[in-house]
Amino acid sequence: MQDITMDADVIVVGAGPTGLMLAGELRLGGAEVIVLDKLAEPTGQSRGLGFTARAMEVFDQRGILPRFGQGESLAVSDVGHFGGVQFDFTALEGAHFGARGIPQSQTEAVLAGWAADLGADIRHGHEVLALDEGFLDGDHAEITVVTPDGVRRMRARYLVGCDGGKSTVRKLASIGFPGTEATRAMFLADITGVDLTPRYLGETLPNGMVMAAPLSEGVHRIIVCPHGAAARSAEDTVTFEEVAKAWEHITGEDISGGGAEWVSFFSDATRQADRYRRGRVLLAGDAAHIHLPAGGQGLSTGVQDAVNLGFKLAAVATGRADQALLDTYHDERHPVGRRLLMNTRAQGLVFLGGAKAEPLRSILTELTGHDVVRRHLAGIVSHLDIRYDLGADAGEGEGAHPLLGRRLARIALTTADGATDTFRLLHAGRGVLLDLAGDARVRAAATDFSGRVDVVTATASPAEGGAVLAGAAAVLIRPDGHVAWTGSGGTDALHTALTRWFGAPAQH
Repeated sequence: MQDITMDADVIVVGAGPTGLMLAGELRLGGAEVIVLDKLAEPTGQSRGLGFTARAMEVFDQRGILPRFGQGESLAVSDVGHFGGVQFDFTALEGAHFGARGIPQSQTEAVLAGWAADLGADIRHGHEVLALDEGFLDGDHAEITVVTPDGVRRMRARYLVGCDGGKSTVRKLASIGFPGTEATRAMFLADITGVDLTPRYLGETLPNGMVMAAPLSEGVHRIIVCPHGAAARSAEDTVTFEEVAKAWEHITGEDISGGGAEWVSFFSDATRQADRYRRGRVLLAGDAAHIHLPAGGQGLSTGVQDAVNLGFKLAAVATGRADQALLDTYHDERHPVGRRLLMNTRAQGLVFLGGAKAEPLRSILTELTGHDVVRRHLAGIVSHLDIRYDLGADAGEGEGAHPLLGRRLARIALTTADGATDTFRLLHAGRGVLLDLAGDARVRAAATDFSGRVDVVTATASPAEGGAVLAGAAAVLIRPDGHVAWTGSGGTDALHTALTRWFGAPAQH
């Protein structure tokens, strides 16, 4: 068979936070990647204003959190909410509501700079028109693209749609997107010329719900959710006058004397792709799931989709691992997306249900007086409670180590080279085998995975690591920060885990 020239190992469609995060992850894994976006340039608009605690950890694990700034620009709050019912997130150790006040445009700029520094080819003004059927059973995916220089064909071993809720890639791949239609419209705007009292966590009033937060000197972001506002189609528009009227109807405050840098609307439509992979096409972020915005969870889930998929797709696209590894992407992330849709729909009922929902709000308020409830809700909204089912081969089941499948928190470590921590060890985007007992057998088991897994002998801070590690003598950490094996499984189980997540051992 004649070799076909590839434009890249992977083409990512969509230069939002998910697509850019995925591009960086693919480059860390050694894959050549092109990112296509139909916009000639970023709009500078920001539908999102922050991200969850787990997304902050992901950025920290890649060493890019400082790019977002320091001090107040990375402000976090111990107080969060579920459906507008406020409670203290510190009921869950190490948890907070996440970073707030960071415009999505800034997140995109940070991730674009990081991905470009790693060698990702980011191309604006490129719109995908068609996808050849060969992606189902062929050895590559081929697309037709409108570029600034005309129409051309592009080929890659894999194609990933990160192109939002109206995803062209999802439609071209005929991937189902079941769910519920929008029942109402809600508005958002960045307004000027008005001095507003912040309503960071939202305020439920008889005629609707409103939120307000300062973005910069003289600019406020407002979200307006009037009761009874009919759903709108994608082709509809909204004006500042309409937003100002809705704001006054709910709050009694007249903001019509100000202006708006931009206005938009969103809905409570809830949908999830029925599969995250079809042949050589995969989906991530809003292309895979849409929902009512609640606490920056959409952007954060997309970023976590990207880090889960990135190391797997890079290994497969570069020939280091079998395609079966890609099946674990759907198996792990589809349940997370389903749970995201469940929690945002529940929040919508509480937040936007008006007087009918008042009994539900009252009961939820009572329940948050219990520590176990606060811990549970904090885990859901912060995304710190995610645990992947790694299956029987990983030692799941009765007697399994409590860390297995969970993300590993930041733990201070001491190595022969000095002080470090579990997040810093993941900056390179490789797996980490953490030997906490100086066991030569553990280190030897990873010899044939050099370049894919870093072996680190260290001792953990008793204060931070004692309870978390729970006696584990060694821990295998995947590039996405989740634990794939602990020392309780023996070196045979370790070799199985290494092969499953990082491909066949090197041949000598």
